[in-house]
Amino acid sequence: MSDAPVQLALNRDRSRAAVTLYHPKGNIVTAEMIGALTQALDPLANDPHLKLLTIEGAGNDFSFGASIPEHAAGEIERVLPEAHALIYALLDFPAPTAAIVRGRCLGGGFELALACDFIFAERSASFGLPEIALGVFPPAAAALLPSRIGVPRATRAILTGATQAADAIAGNGLFEEVCADGTIAERVDRWFDIHLRGRSAAALRHATTAARFSLSQHVRTVLPELERLYLSDLMGTADAAEGIAAFLEKRPPRWTDR
Repeated sequence: MSDAPVQLALNRDRSRAAVTLYHPKGNIVTAEMIGALTQALDPLANDPHLKLLTIEGAGNDFSFGASIPEHAAGEIERVLPEAHALIYALLDFPAPTAAIVRGRCLGGGFELALACDFIFAERSASFGLPEIALGVFPPAAAALLPSRIGVPRATRAILTGATQAADAIAGNGLFEEVCADGTIAERVDRWFDIHLRGRSAAALRHATTAARFSLSQHVRTVLPELERLYLSDLMGTADAAEGIAAFLEKRPPRWTDR
């Protein structure tokens, strides 16, 4: 595996593109990775033959989440808008998209998966939004997750930060398939052959736009407000700074509730 944060592969007839996220520490979603993934999407968006884009993590995990140092004041003001631009780019991508999840899929990594049309997960994969433990919240997940699993379940995920195994939440409608460990690549291949390979790529482009339309409109309305809430209000609190500092200093946070 190259040290590049994103690896791209195309099959022979260019009907499938596979993006692999790489960071030596759990495929952490850094600003560099966000930029590389955004850049990788640009030429693929103009490929008339593409019928499926998949995103997966290198190694045993999809992603441990966003880079915590890049969420400190002075960095997050730059990084968060770039992360949200990537969410918009995925929602605008003119072909079906799927996240292929093994291992942990947390925080900003989970947000990337939520921006895809489909999520395929191994049974032992785990999903969570641990941002609340750092004194913050996940804006993109707050915009996307209620539409995927309903408001009460999304609220629980965001407010508790609980991590759950895919097998335990398979019935909430979030996943296209939950596969036995070690079989996910084969299952995605089979799903593609059954559902997409024989379709017109042109028809899929238009159908994808139509299928995503309401979600995309919702996210474009809500996410800018959540970004403002995060950067202008939340980041002005003492506890947001304390949560990030405590994580970086490897100590329990000392909340002041301010």
